[in-house]
Amino acid sequence: MFYGLLRFIKSLLPRQLFYRALLIVATPIIILQITISIVFFDSLWIKTNKGMTRALVGEIKTFIAAYEVEKYNKDLLTKLFQEHLNFNVKFKASKILPKQNQERWFSPTDRTLRRELKSKKLKYWFDTTTYKDLIDLKISYNNGYFQFYIPKERITTTSARMFALWITLPAFLLITIAIIFLKNQTRPIINLAKAAERFGRGEDVNEFRPSGALEIRQAGYEFDKMRKRISKHLNQRSEMLSGISHDLRTPLTRMKLQLAFIKDKNISIKLSEDVMEMEKMLNEYLQFASSRSAEKTETFNISELIEKTIKRYDNKNIKSDLSQRIYIDGRKNLIQRCLNNLIDNSIKYAENIKIELKKTNNNIIILVDDDGPGIKKKYYDNVFKPFFKIDKSRGGSKSSVGLGLSIASDVIRSHGGKITLDESPMNGLRVKVFLPF
Repeated sequence: MFYGLLRFIKSLLPRQLFYRALLIVATPIIILQITISIVFFDSLWIKTNKGMTRALVGEIKTFIAAYEVEKYNKDLLTKLFQEHLNFNVKFKASKILPKQNQERWFSPTDRTLRRELKSKKLKYWFDTTTYKDLIDLKISYNNGYFQFYIPKERITTTSARMFALWITLPAFLLITIAIIFLKNQTRPIINLAKAAERFGRGEDVNEFRPSGALEIRQAGYEFDKMRKRISKHLNQRSEMLSGISHDLRTPLTRMKLQLAFIKDKNISIKLSEDVMEMEKMLNEYLQFASSRSAEKTETFNISELIEKTIKRYDNKNIKSDLSQRIYIDGRKNLIQRCLNNLIDNSIKYAENIKIELKKTNNNIIILVDDDGPGIKKKYYDNVFKPFFKIDKSRGGSKSSVGLGLSIASDVIRSHGGKITLDESPMNGLRVKVFLPF
C-alpha cells in the first residue's frame, strides 16, 4: 500500500529538472506565506475586527439605553452621539425591519457583526454591500427602528490589504528570481543533453563548451573527451577499412585473371562463383561498416526521396502512397541506402510491393509491405544481426550475405529511430520504419 501511494505521488510530480527545482524553491515560500497569513488573520486581523465591532455594538447599545431614559431632549442626545462617536442615526417611527437579508455569510466582517448583535439580544438588519464606505444598520425599537449609517472603518482595519500586498509582492519577486536562476542552471544540462543526442544520431557536433555549475562542467568535459575519442576511433576504423578494401581487391583481381587461363571450364566456373561471392561479401561488409559515415545532416523532402528511389527500379509492381509532403533533418544518402536495401530485400522474395509514408505527432513512419513468404516471428530480432541467414523462406538465396537489414537498422538507429517487422496485410512481410522529427 505504501509503495502504491509512493508511486502515485511520484506520478503527480513534474518530470523535468527545472520544474522539480522550482517546486523545491517555491513550495517553502508558499507554505511560509500561507502560514503567516493564517496567523495574521487569526491572531491580529480577526481579533482586532472583533474588538472594534464589539466596541461599536456596545456604543449602539449605550445609545439605545440613553435614548430610552432621556425624556425631554432626544434630538440633543442623538446629535451628541453623532458628533463624538462618528455615526449617523435616525429614528424611523411606525416602520418595520426589511425581511430580505443582505448579509454575506462568507464575509468575516458580516459574520463578526452578526455575532456581536446577537450576543446583545438586538433585533437587527444590516447591509454592507450597497454603500462602499458605509454600513446600513437597522435596530428594532418600540414601533419602529433606528437607522445607523456607520463608516466601515469603525469595524474593520485597512491594514489587511497592505499586509496582503506586502506579503504577496515579495513572494512573487522571490519566485521570479528563482525562475531566472534555475533557467541559468538547467540550460547547461539541456545543452549537454542536446549535444549528446545529436552525437548519438551521428550528426556533427561543433566544439562543445561546458558551462554551469562545477559538476555540470565536469560532466560536459567528460562528454567532450568521450566524443573526441569516439570520433577518433571512427576515423581510424574508416581508414583501416579503406586499407583493407584496397588490399583485398588486388588479390581478388589477380584471381579473376588467373581463372581466365584455367582450361577446365567447370573448375573455372565454380571458382569464379566463389570469387564473386567473396567480392560481394567484401562490398557489403564495407558498406555495413561505413553506414555511420561522416555525411552532414541536411533538411530534405523524404517524400521526393522515396519517389525517386522507386522510379530507379522501373518496376510496375512497386506501388506507393505518398500523399503527404514531409521534410526531415537527416543524412539523405544513408536514408536512401536504407530504402534501397529494404526494397531490394522485398524484390528478391515477393512480386508485389507497397510503400506508404505517414506522419504522427512525433514520428515519420515508412511502411514497406510485400506478398512474399514472410519471416517467422521467432526470427524477427535475429534478422537484424550481421551475416544472419534463415535456412528457409527468405534465406535460401546465395546472392545475399545477410547484411541488408543490418545496414538498414544501423542507419535508422543512427538517426534516433527504430525499425520493426510485422505481418503484412498482403500476406507477406511488413517493415515499419520510425524516424523522429
